[in-house]
Amino acid sequence: MKEKYKYPFIHALAAAAYIVFIVFVLGMFVDNPAMEGTLLVPMVMLSLFVLSAAVMGFLFVYEPLQLYFDNRRQEATAFFLKTVGYFACFVVLFVVTLMYSSGL
Repeated sequence: MKEKYKYPFIHALAAAAYIVFIVFVLGMFVDNPAMEGTLLVPMVMLSLFVLSAAVMGFLFVYEPLQLYFDNRRQEATAFFLKTVGYFACFVVLFVVTLMYSSGL
């Protein structure tokens, strides 16, 4: 018998179906003529958000969790905080670049 973890496609399909369901349910309550018949845009946006959260979760958390479960808790905390800190520097760089390019 195959284990559940051997079916990543089914998990991804279930996630996509969930997003489609949420968008359809929310679409029933939206009374915006500009959004009439365009449920694909919210599906794409929500899917991109979920994909981004999954990728960022992996990039920020996977290695610290590996260290944590290897009983290297201080290294795990330091690695996570350094990753967040470096990313914060990139965010500041992006914001400054945006401000500079927009003439603020």
